[in-house]
Amino acid sequence: MPDSQHTNRLISETSPYLLQHAHNPVDWYPWGKEALERAQHDNKPILLSIGYSACHWCHVMEHESFEDEAVAKVMNDSFVCIKVDREERPDLDKIYQTAHQILVQRPGGWPLTMFLTPDDHMPYFGGTYFPNQPRHGLPGFTDVLQRVARFYREQRDRLAQQGVSLRDIFARIQPQASDAQISPDVLNRAYAELKQQFDPRYGGFGSAPKFPHPPSIERSLRFWAQSALDHNEDKQALHLAAHTLHAMAAGGLYDQLGGGFCRYSVDEAWMIPHFEKMLYDNAQLLNLYTDAALATGKPLFKRIALETAAWVMREMQSPQGGYYSTLDADSEGEEGKFYVWSEQEMQQLLTAEEWSVVASRYGLSGAGNFEGKWHLNVNADIDAIAKAVGFPEQKVRELLAAAHRKLLDTRQKRVRPGRDEKILTSWNGLMIKAMAHAGRLLGQPELVASADAALAFIRKQLWKNSRLLATAKDGRAHLNAYLDDYVFLIDGVLELLQARWRRADLELIQALAETVLNHFENRTDGGFYFTADDHEKLVYRPIPTHDDAVPSGNGVAAHTLLRLGHLLGETRYLEAAERTLKALYSAISQSPSGHGTLLLAVEEYLFPTQTIALRGNSEAMQPWIARCNQAYAPRRLTVAIANDEQGLPGLLAAREPKAAVTAYVCSGHSCLAPITNFEELDTELKRTEVASSG
Repeated sequence: MPDSQHTNRLISETSPYLLQHAHNPVDWYPWGKEALERAQHDNKPILLSIGYSACHWCHVMEHESFEDEAVAKVMNDSFVCIKVDREERPDLDKIYQTAHQILVQRPGGWPLTMFLTPDDHMPYFGGTYFPNQPRHGLPGFTDVLQRVARFYREQRDRLAQQGVSLRDIFARIQPQASDAQISPDVLNRAYAELKQQFDPRYGGFGSAPKFPHPPSIERSLRFWAQSALDHNEDKQALHLAAHTLHAMAAGGLYDQLGGGFCRYSVDEAWMIPHFEKMLYDNAQLLNLYTDAALATGKPLFKRIALETAAWVMREMQSPQGGYYSTLDADSEGEEGKFYVWSEQEMQQLLTAEEWSVVASRYGLSGAGNFEGKWHLNVNADIDAIAKAVGFPEQKVRELLAAAHRKLLDTRQKRVRPGRDEKILTSWNGLMIKAMAHAGRLLGQPELVASADAALAFIRKQLWKNSRLLATAKDGRAHLNAYLDDYVFLIDGVLELLQARWRRADLELIQALAETVLNHFENRTDGGFYFTADDHEKLVYRPIPTHDDAVPSGNGVAAHTLLRLGHLLGETRYLEAAERTLKALYSAISQSPSGHGTLLLAVEEYLFPTQTIALRGNSEAMQPWIARCNQAYAPRRLTVAIANDEQGLPGLLAAREPKAAVTAYVCSGHSCLAPITNFEELDTELKRTEVASSG
């Protein structure tokens, strides 16, 4: 255990992850001027350790090595040790994960352990988790430290040559200006790749460990929608999405009692998750289950969306409105302990009838599925349970609901997993979008109110002097915001405007978009840097293209700028989006399915968004709004604005009222005559939406 007599420089940080290490005997620094100058002055290499609070192996490495006095002495003697929260400093994480891939020739992960030269911060050796003693085919950490320190002392010429080579590689992987012709073929190739990656038995893409991959599911759903609009419906594309969403909802990836999804499944069948819960996963999946509910008409998908949203509001939304970041996998030092059950414990809590349906529902017979206990996975549908236990289906539902309440009430009294209560602008942008989207399309105004509260928090705490800050905790906001912060927030507020109109939010979107163009765009070649032009100078300024755990910032930038450009009549936005897609098209073409978010922008570049502005009396517009929201139409953007709003740009500009309600419908640069008849609007909408397949 940590020695309370030790206190290092992390004690003054806001990140819960950094604070977890504040009592290590390691002389940790946060990344900053003090540490970097110390390394240069003492001519010591930097040991850079990057992780996050919900990371299981980060905790393991801390307990094994960073709390060990002997290991800490080697670290302190030979290195300047810097600890970074990858959620607060994704700029550093992106740079050094890329460097790890180049140096080690395999993907990195967390904890990331990199060794940097003190003068220019170029990495010269790296890895991820190292055990304290040699095992799992890995060397012991102390041995690694001694060898890496010796290499720095004795091989300066080789280090310098390696640094030059690495800089050359960084330069070569940056996108270049291009006149590429953007073709629908890249959408077809992405879908062909997804069919190859699809697991027909369990759903999902790839094998264990299995991640949800929301952009892949969305691409499948959108491919199906386009095929149906082209009168050549590809039902397999819908199956890829729906089967995956159903399998994840039935498995242990989903919290069957409390709602919300864990990070990934350790097995191919979604049975046992890595139990951490991340805000960004749940935001993306909430969007998808909402869309799938409309696309298929299946009640299951609506239920999962609403339960996930309820979990977010109950457990992840601060009293001040912002959304927290993560829940740990561990509690009381054991992974998953909060979530799993013994058969005896459940039987003692439930009546005999309740136990009979719970046991049938979750397949609770034989040995437990997780270290001798049970983590709940749906094993049988309601009708099958009714036949098995001899009860009417309605009684089965009532018994299950009663049992769930008892189990959840008991679980709430357990020692809870740690919660990382920092509020990240980018992840809040994702969840604002998801809550507004689900609230609007599923008719749940309390979800829209939740998104509103989060936006109010960002305005108050993280929007300063017309620039965003990246993170806030305990009343302290800091760190310059990144591309993702700006464009995820634009995307979220744009969704909120569709759920309810506010002039101030449009003005915020415009201010954010101008900052993105002025401070992040690569004007020479196209695309957007991850960091602003006035950000701290680092060894590399990436223009990220592919989707990681969160969507590609360049994909969201291009997509939102296309939508905003058409909505506001702002050609600069359209031109920046086009430059981005052309500059990044080579990367997209090399691996289409890995660029799902950029493909959303490609799709809407080729097939422009149907943009609808409703103007009229607020009450009279309600049926028109409901009609615009009733079907799956992923390439539709609808705003409803009262007639008395004046001075708005583009499609939103006030016109003389034609009737109680007027609909202005445009696609790209082409607009229809104003529509004042509800039936005429209904006919027009049917041309661009897919009827529910359910």
